[in-house]
Amino acid sequence: MQFKFLGILMGVAIRTKKPLDLHLAPMVWKQLCCIPLTLEDLEEVDLLYVQTLNSILHIEDSGITEENFHEMIPLDSFVGQSADGKMVPIIPGGNSIPLTFSNRKEYVERAIEYRLHEIDRQVAAVREGMSWIVPVPLLSLLTAKQLEQMVCGMPEISVEVLKKVVRYREVDEQHQLVQWFWHTLEEFSNEERVLFMRFVSGRSRLPANTADISQRFQIMKVDRVRCYFFKIG
Repeated sequence: MQFKFLGILMGVAIRTKKPLDLHLAPMVWKQLCCIPLTLEDLEEVDLLYVQTLNSILHIEDSGITEENFHEMIPLDSFVGQSADGKMVPIIPGGNSIPLTFSNRKEYVERAIEYRLHEIDRQVAAVREGMSWIVPVPLLSLLTAKQLEQMVCGMPEISVEVLKKVVRYREVDEQHQLVQWFWHTLEEFSNEERVLFMRFVSGRSRLPANTADISQRFQIMKVDRVRCYFFKIG
């Protein structure tokens, strides 16, 4: 149920153009768009595991033979590492299928196939949740990056973008304090600008399209020497 709820939140983020601060693996976004996964996608999230599988596949290059295979490989059945680090059967009944020198190619293929489709059920649940809010079939027209930007917005808070969405009241952008303010923001790290955005708007991401930013912040002069910055709707 939690994955359906996540899908609902993602659909709402797309519909309302209010980005979520989500950190999902690139391969998840591809699956949400129904883009077939490849070995390169697995390498991106677990390079060490892919390297280990390649070592098993080409183990003869290291002088390993059928006679000393089990002395060098600490696996004796069709089990492999899942995304959360646990050892699990990579095919039904994998615990009882011995891994040998002769069937190592099949083992590697099965291990890769398992990892590439390990979260298919969860992704399907997320898509179901999204379907309650947005037309999910249209997601196949997007790239993984485009979908991520629609849901999560831009991870970088640009000062230039902030200048486009600010409103001035009883003060103009040439005011000395305003100039100091923008100069300070430019010296901030992105993490510090994210904290600033949370302070003035309650959000930590901006939509990828500046035109979709409906909630802006305001710089208002309240006396002769100070400026206050606060959230408005």
